[in-house]
Amino acid sequence: MLAVDTGVVEEWLSEFKTLPEASISSYAASLKDKTALISSLYKVIQDPQSELLEPVCHQLFEFYRSGEEQLLRFTLHFLPELMWCYLAVSASRDLQSSGCIEALLRGVYNLEIVDKEGHNKVLSFTIPSLSKPSVYHEPSSFGSIALTEGALSQHGLSRVVYSGPHPQREMLTAQNRFEVLTFLLLCYNAALSYMPAVSLQSLCQICSRICVCGYPRQQVRKYKGVNSRIPVSSEFMVQMLTGIYYAFYNGEWDLARKAMDDILYRAQLELYPEPLLVANAIKASLPQGAMKSNKEGTRCIQVEITPTSSRISRNAVTSMSIRGHRWKRHEQPENGNDATELGNFIIPEISVTSVAGERTGNGEKSRALAENDVQHLQGVQETATDPRTDSKGMPEIRRQKSVRKMMEDGINSSGRVQF
Repeated sequence: MLAVDTGVVEEWLSEFKTLPEASISSYAASLKDKTALISSLYKVIQDPQSELLEPVCHQLFEFYRSGEEQLLRFTLHFLPELMWCYLAVSASRDLQSSGCIEALLRGVYNLEIVDKEGHNKVLSFTIPSLSKPSVYHEPSSFGSIALTEGALSQHGLSRVVYSGPHPQREMLTAQNRFEVLTFLLLCYNAALSYMPAVSLQSLCQICSRICVCGYPRQQVRKYKGVNSRIPVSSEFMVQMLTGIYYAFYNGEWDLARKAMDDILYRAQLELYPEPLLVANAIKASLPQGAMKSNKEGTRCIQVEITPTSSRISRNAVTSMSIRGHRWKRHEQPENGNDATELGNFIIPEISVTSVAGERTGNGEKSRALAENDVQHLQGVQETATDPRTDSKGMPEIRRQKSVRKMMEDGINSSGRVQF
């Protein structure tokens, strides 16, 4: 480490201690533009034997617990590099030289798992529905989705996954190490849009190193320093892929592609299904050519714009369409014949009284009237033509049975039939 870098770091350490309370906000806003300071801090972190490592870690922790949002993000800026240095020292069994880094990581973790009042936080994540568009998919790409009763009952419902509460950690061990690191990487991914390009580059490089150290691919990558294998968990690899996926579309295409291939290589060796699924999904969704470098411009992910017109097919089969189709099928022939019947045939009116209001008995006169009425209807039926043979003739009368029943009911009730 050069003397110039040492001087820059020492000036930074002393500057914050003498800073008045009113100037903290402006000081925090200017830190991201100090490229010489950031480069010198990376060199201090990468050297476990540096005398400045312990005060630097202490200063970064003070930044994190100050409550100033930009100071907190400045500490997260170096989180990937701090994780790599801690894992590299842990793999070499030299835990004494990583004490200050471990204390910083543990302190950040213990601050993040509680709220401002000191209560344990429970994080919630909403899983998007495939029936609604998101930044990752379009419903139209899946084709027509069957509108079953189960699918309709689940439409519009969102599934929420909860994480926590997480326990406090007094020290990092082999059992809880990746539980803490996974949560810290989750916090880093939550602030990805505020991370500068140098932090994204560090993320991609350490992900690649963690996955290939101790394996034959390390010789291909020409990584030196750590030759032993670094154990990783499936959840930790998924969080690495989350940050790498963001780096793809924010100016770090080459490094992100190399890191994703190394994560996929390690996931295949470990037979981890979750990182295999996520890595292959990212790989399948990438465009054919490399994205143009966009380090200074707007950071975004290109997606298909959902049109304003409805995507529901007119031929979609629903319960209402089936019901309407059934009604239409039964009503069309009757409606077509009703117009003709109303124009050529008058439905008889049944009355239980005569014009003068006289009541008749159930004798022979009623039966004679009923026989005459039946003969009259039969005569009308014989004069009607079949519409299948002659479209211009009178249509077949389809309501004879109904009319006949109505007449019989009227006769049985001692009424008089009138036409």
